Amino acid sequence: MFGSKKANTDKIHLFSRRMILLLTIITFSSIGAQAQKLTLYDIKCGERVNPLGLDSSNIRFSWKIKSNRSNVLQSAYEIRVSNHIGSLKSNKDLIWKTGKVNTDQSIYIKYQGKELSSSTKYFWQVRIWDNQGNITPWSEVQYWETGLLKETDWNANWIKSGLSNSGKSGPAVMFRKTFKANKTIKSARLYSTAHGVYEASINGERVSDEYFAPGWTSYKKRLQYQVYDVTDYIKKGNNGIGIMVGEGWHRGNLSTGRNFYGREEALLAQIKIVYTDGSSELINTDNSWKASIDGPIRMSDFYNGETYDARKEINAWNTADFDDSMWKSVLTEPSLKYSNLVLSDAPPVREKAIIKPIKLIVSKKGEKILDFGQNMVGWVKFTVTGKKGDSVILRHAEVLDKDGNFYTENLRTASQQIIYVLKGTAEETFQPHFSFQGFRYVKVEGNKSLINDYNTEAVVLYSDMEATGKFETSNPLINQLQSNIQWGQKGNFLDVPTDCPQRNERYGWTGDAQVFFNTAAYNMDVKGFFTKWLKDLKSDQFSDGAIPHVVPYFWRSKQGGAAGWADAGTIIPWNYYHIYGDKQLLEQQYPSMKQWISFMTSKSKNYLWNTGEHFGDWLFYAPKDDLQGKSAITDKYLIAQTFYINSLQIAINTAKELGIKEDVEDYSKLLEKVKSAFVNEYVTSSGRLMSNTQTAYVLSLYFDVLPEAMRAQTAKYLVENIKSYGNHLTTGFLGTPYLCHVLSRFGYEDIAYTLLMQESFPSWLYPVKMGATTIWERWDGISPDGTFQNPDMNSFNHYAYGAIGDWMYKNIGGINSINGFPGFKKFSISPRPGGGLTSAKAELETVYGKISSSWSIKKGKIFLDIIIPPNTNAEVILPNSRSEAIISNLVKNDLKNLISRENEDQKFNLGSGNYHFEYKWNNI
Repeated sequence: MFGSKKANTDKIHLFSRRMILLLTIITFSSIGAQAQKLTLYDIKCGERVNPLGLDSSNIRFSWKIKSNRSNVLQSAYEIRVSNHIGSLKSNKDLIWKTGKVNTDQSIYIKYQGKELSSSTKYFWQVRIWDNQGNITPWSEVQYWETGLLKETDWNANWIKSGLSNSGKSGPAVMFRKTFKANKTIKSARLYSTAHGVYEASINGERVSDEYFAPGWTSYKKRLQYQVYDVTDYIKKGNNGIGIMVGEGWHRGNLSTGRNFYGREEALLAQIKIVYTDGSSELINTDNSWKASIDGPIRMSDFYNGETYDARKEINAWNTADFDDSMWKSVLTEPSLKYSNLVLSDAPPVREKAIIKPIKLIVSKKGEKILDFGQNMVGWVKFTVTGKKGDSVILRHAEVLDKDGNFYTENLRTASQQIIYVLKGTAEETFQPHFSFQGFRYVKVEGNKSLINDYNTEAVVLYSDMEATGKFETSNPLINQLQSNIQWGQKGNFLDVPTDCPQRNERYGWTGDAQVFFNTAAYNMDVKGFFTKWLKDLKSDQFSDGAIPHVVPYFWRSKQGGAAGWADAGTIIPWNYYHIYGDKQLLEQQYPSMKQWISFMTSKSKNYLWNTGEHFGDWLFYAPKDDLQGKSAITDKYLIAQTFYINSLQIAINTAKELGIKEDVEDYSKLLEKVKSAFVNEYVTSSGRLMSNTQTAYVLSLYFDVLPEAMRAQTAKYLVENIKSYGNHLTTGFLGTPYLCHVLSRFGYEDIAYTLLMQESFPSWLYPVKMGATTIWERWDGISPDGTFQNPDMNSFNHYAYGAIGDWMYKNIGGINSINGFPGFKKFSISPRPGGGLTSAKAELETVYGKISSSWSIKKGKIFLDIIIPPNTNAEVILPNSRSEAIISNLVKNDLKNLISRENEDQKFNLGSGNYHFEYKWNNI
């Protein structure tokens, strides 16, 4: 049956002579007798570790598994919950106990125990079993604390000062109160929010390191409140609380005006003190509070900065000993209710880094300029000593002009300045409170001698998102591009995904957010950030189903429904689900998706969506004095039809996941008609498109708009187009994210790498070569001769073109999720070397753990190291390996189940563990 021994020996020798691929796989997990270690880490409730302030719908448990063995899968879990640590440890009087649940689910497990109470701490533990007969000990005790779950839990009143300047920009409002705690304190919580942005302090100490609370939301429908643990700030006896409120987004300047949400700052705060004897007490905002606008913050605004007069500082105003008899009693606002109050989903804005100036410059104009070496978002902190009444003025800019002078034309009307007036004490340290700037350079005015490179530092601010991705290569320019992408995300993910952080705009543009989402989710954990923003998108969606251009929406006229922008309502939720595996987010957003589909359908005639105003392929390549017709203009309705098709497909996919069969059937029938309408209207019989542009080809191919038989030829037309521009891209915001993906998919990996490595305009590396430290809004924000593009729209920190990061992680690093296995439960590692790179490394911290792919090319071999986290498995695909392989050290695995071939690639199905590969590559 198996042939003779000699015949088999001859086959082995023949195989050895023909072999051009040598593969060695070494597992670094246990081989033979080794102590098993199975533990849990990153244990979360409500997607946070030991969170304060969760509502009952967000009590979901997740954990990650650590093991020193390979092929580890969870086989079961057990959770127990109590409102007392003692009963948890004794395993008695539990409010929920799952028992042993046989499943591999380790994420988003919903609490299903007894009804929860407001303002209550709950304790929980988890343990798991694996597929190798091991069990973890019970985890360390975790906890969560509920917020105010019912409107009736609020006893505080909204208060106002009655001192604001009739809607005009003015000083921050200071609210205060003295209260007494008569007993020994066990715990204390502050529940607070504002119309404006606020800072709370008790007994002279700031109670949080968060900035710009309560954040920017669709205020009239969703106003976030925060929960702070203030136990250590309150003492037995007399206490003083002080809360400053600035204009913020609520009534501050927002490009086209101000007072979009209201004309006066307001405050709502409630302290719950629990004493050791079991009794409790509430301290609420009411008419016993006092207010003043005579403090040092004379003006605060996101666009224009902050004016701070230290001579007007009021010592100890937020303590119990302060005499507030001259302050005005506040006004209560009984008309303001609590129905729009929600707990915060998103991570707060925090200080994330400190950067010192790299040099001090004196420009040709005699300007004193600090260069921090990095375009960033935040503010400058400084320490000075000077005379009372001396002033320091700091102006902020992203770039210098070609002569080295300070350049602010692209800021439009945003002055981005800090004015500090000294009080004349020995040493004064200052940083702003209610403003942030986008800058690399700072010009010093006023008493310029007070500010130098040694007494200043830049404080970097952004939403406190955990870094989840790493990417680096052997090419320094690509590494700088990755750095620029990450810094663009940091600068523009400040509570909402803004388009730019410096000029008088800073809106949550929907189109920018959707094109960048995948890259953002590789770089950082953006779950909470986008959960919050998508809730606002759904809240602000118009009654006809159109999604606004910006979210939160504040414009006084209705503007929305643009293709590629409004599709954020379908694209982001689906991609979110694909990356994080959270079906609850799909359930939350699906009604909004359906409304958006209905809007497009209602605006279509004969299944063609060729009405309305659209932005098209925003900022596509358009050379000046274009007499040769080289501008890459793509018909806006062609684009609209492709996004209509894509959103329909997403709706079908979502309905399948949610088990809504009737929607799957209805949308599938509609999809076929909409695709046919596209082909009839925009495509020739050979697959050439009416708009002969890269974006037209890319969108039709990426969204599977064309009949399958036509796609290969259309891909050739795309490549022809690229070559006709000297191997340059010409795509704008909508085409750029998918360009290299399409080229790779249709076998043009070399062209994708050529575009990535292109250094002349337009290209990703052109700004890098020009010294960029963030992604530019325009491909040619600065021309080769040093002149600038149109200053009305020329941001140097605009993340949309950074969407190439998605392709770099997936193709260069090789880390891809697999359809049908959301959250990287099953994924592929398939790095595709090229572009002259000799090494690359990509990492991604998923909801199951860290995936890593690191390769290098040495002496004709590829060396590949990978990490597959427990409770997952991976398809490892080695490209361009035509021959058989020699495999060693694959423990306890059937070789036949490990290897398969697809075209010239070889595929390995592997469980968790660390693996090392060495193989010859046909492309070398």
